[in-house]
Formats: sequence, structure tokens, C-alpha cells
Amino acid sequence: MEIDIVDLGYMEYEKALETQMNQWEKVFKGNARDTLYLVEPPPVITLGIRGKTDNILLPEEELTYLGVSIHRINRGGDVTYHGPGQIVGYPIMNLNHWGRDIHSFVERIENTFIKLLEQNYGITADRGEKAYTGVWVGMDKITAIGIQVKRWTTMHGFAFNVNTDLSHFRWIVPCGLTDKGVTSVEKLTNKKQDINLLKKKTAEMFCQSFTAVPNYIG
Repeated sequence: MEIDIVDLGYMEYEKALETQMNQWEKVFKGNARDTLYLVEPPPVITLGIRGKTDNILLPEEELTYLGVSIHRINRGGDVTYHGPGQIVGYPIMNLNHWGRDIHSFVERIENTFIKLLEQNYGITADRGEKAYTGVWVGMDKITAIGIQVKRWTTMHGFAFNVNTDLSHFRWIVPCGLTDKGVTSVEKLTNKKQDINLLKKKTAEMFCQSFTAVPNYIG
């Protein structure tokens, strides 16, 4: 089975969300293949369906001055930050093709980054404890995951810290966890990474995790 891979480049969150929603409709109706969108976003804070505004630490006026938008969306999880130097992935996938198992779907996303980090950098990463979805290096999260599943078709997805400015996470309590930290590939390797190369590696490993073939669009 093939998964279409679409690199949206650097795109505003609102436009990326609209793109997701349009593709969700097509994938759900069987008018398009399962699709993985990859995007590098400008600074944005998103709140999941259980997100608490108390976990945003800066006043909205100050965030607006810094050019940071805030969006409440229909995904799992609490508050998270997306920004430059991060690979954000939106898998729009009909789970009728993949066993209708949401836990397995999330686990395959986690495996994508566990294997990518081990094979390319020798970094040992793990999936979080049951209450802490995502991929962790020790006590620090490197990939956040938050999805929405409607009519067995997914939206939203993951945020992989590559060259991310980690100081921006001080604007929030990431995922509402006060006793955990965040990290990035750049921090762990002491080297700025080629984000376009890592997008390709992410797409390839993602498809491997689903035993699928990547079909690059555009």
C-alpha cells in the first residue's frame, strides 16, 4: 500500500489546518490515498480538547507582540508549541486500512522516531509511560503526538523537534507536564541539522512503520 507524502514547506498554521480538513474529507470518502503532510510552521501554540489555558504562561497580548498565534483544536493532549526548526506531520489516514486500532496507530508513529533516532544518530529514545504519549530521550520529550480520529480517519499528528528554539517552550507548560523537559536533535548532537533531509528520513521511516511505500507528491 502507498502513502502520499506532501511537503507543505513553511506554512501558516491556519492554512495547514484547512489543507488537512480538505484532505480528510477526500480520504474518508475514499477519493484520495492516505496522506502524510509535512510542514515547518511559524510560531504557534495549540490547545487540545483537554488543554488548560493556565498552561500558557505568557499573556496573549505579549504572545501576539511576539508574532505567536493561539489555536484551540480537536485533538488529544494539552498545550503544545510548534515553530521553525520543527517537523510537524499530519497523517490523514483511514484506519480501516490499518486495523482500526488507535493505540497501534499512535505506537507506529512513536516507533518512527525511536528507530529514526537510533539508526541515524545512535540516540536511544523511548515511548512515554501510558499517560505520556510521545517520544522521549530520558525525561525530555523530542516528539509530541496529538491526534483526532473521526469516522476512523485521522487528523493532526506529531511535532518532531529538530532545530527548534527550545527557549520558546518556556512560554507554556508543555503538554501540561511540570516535571518533564524538551529536547531536540540539534541539542543532542550539538549540530544544526538539515531539516529537508530529516523530512525525507521521517517520511521513509513513517512508511516503514506502516509497512507502506512512500509516494512523493510535488
